[in-house]
Amino acid sequence: MTKTNLISLVGTVKAGHQVASGQATDSPYEQGTLEMQLPYFRALGLDLRDFFLGTLNVSIAPHTFALIEPQYTFNLVKWHPDYPAETFSFARCGVNYRRIDYSGWIYYPHPETKIGHFQDPAIIEVIAPKISYLSYGDRLTLKLHPQEIKLIPTA
Repeated sequence: MTKTNLISLVGTVKAGHQVASGQATDSPYEQGTLEMQLPYFRALGLDLRDFFLGTLNVSIAPHTFALIEPQYTFNLVKWHPDYPAETFSFARCGVNYRRIDYSGWIYYPHPETKIGHFQDPAIIEVIAPKISYLSYGDRLTLKLHPQEIKLIPTA
């Protein structure tokens, strides 16, 4: 990832629904949603096999965000036989934690096509490699591409 014109923003790691990783005890899915979605995304051109199959939920409050031109948008992916198709977008991002840089993707299941597990609008879901020692409440720096995502102040 080039460092030119990136937006750097400090965020806080928050607990999510744990459905993407398959760790939720009340999930309607038989395994983690990312593991189930992986082959569909790969067939459409985005290979996430080298990443942790769960999302990092990062609060960017007092901001929210809007995707402008994500690298990928996959319309109406029918990834589960029992649930409606969903639209997903992915924008490039970086994560810096303990002075180590990681490349990742903003994972955005479009709310208008989701059946549940909605996120707070100040949460960015990130797919990244497994990051050692990272815990809920930790602060990290997100590096965002301004041509792909726009920050919106809420205060």
